[in-house]
Amino acid sequence: MCPNTASSGCHWDGSPRTTHPRRPLRVAATSPSRLLRTGQSGRCRLCGNRIDWHQRSNRQPLALHPSELPTTAVPASCRWHLSCGIAHPHGDGSAWCRIPHAVLCPHRTTATPNSPHIEAARRDLAVRSRRLIDTGAFTPAPPLSACEPSTDRGRPARPVVQLLLSRYLADRPVEDIQCVAQTRHRHRCPQPMLAPHTPQGVWTLLPASPQRGQLTLPTGMMAVYDLSRLPYGEQLRWRTQRCPAHAAIPGAADLALAGWEAFDPLLHAEHLHTRLPQPATGHQRQA
Repeated sequence: MCPNTASSGCHWDGSPRTTHPRRPLRVAATSPSRLLRTGQSGRCRLCGNRIDWHQRSNRQPLALHPSELPTTAVPASCRWHLSCGIAHPHGDGSAWCRIPHAVLCPHRTTATPNSPHIEAARRDLAVRSRRLIDTGAFTPAPPLSACEPSTDRGRPARPVVQLLLSRYLADRPVEDIQCVAQTRHRHRCPQPMLAPHTPQGVWTLLPASPQRGQLTLPTGMMAVYDLSRLPYGEQLRWRTQRCPAHAAIPGAADLALAGWEAFDPLLHAEHLHTRLPQPATGHQRQA
């Protein structure tokens, strides 16, 4: 008796097998935000509570509380609404609105008194934050004053990087900048941007000249991590904050916002450094 071996396209009884094609999550090229909706959530580095990241109309990120609040309980200056994934100030006329997490963060102090509804939400987040700390699920970040000036060997905690004819302020030291792409397991890629066997930038002193539309400062020279000598593809990889592996994958989804902020010498004067950091590794060459 010969065994009846059904084809892979049919069940054991010969009925056709319905196969649904895999639909990997992609980012539409016309989307105003390159983030997937499921990849916009994160946790506050101060209190550990969940936040939702959204871009504003000026492409600056904004951390919003994940739940909606009644519009009547939120001051007009703190009301936000979402449209096509973009956060807009003030309400949209509905009875509910979104509120920035900074207003509810229990680690921050507010100068103006809040409504009873907001104070109750702050107390709930404070209890949740204490529970996360007690269970070891969250470790509070050190105070900003302790981590802002410089790291070991004089490396700026938030260096100024020059690429694509512009200057950007990074959110962490150059060696700690991490890829923002999403892996196959839906986790953030752990690879650093300073990948081996790739062209590296150099620390150099450049004039603190303003960019287009910025006022002139009397400062002389400032330490900048210069990537402008790299090929265009490498500079674009740094701007999109992708490791070499994910930079080679077109349309790969992002799991976090790129940590770049347009550098303004007036707004970011505390991050100006007039001395070059000491080279700790081979990629920190001085020009």
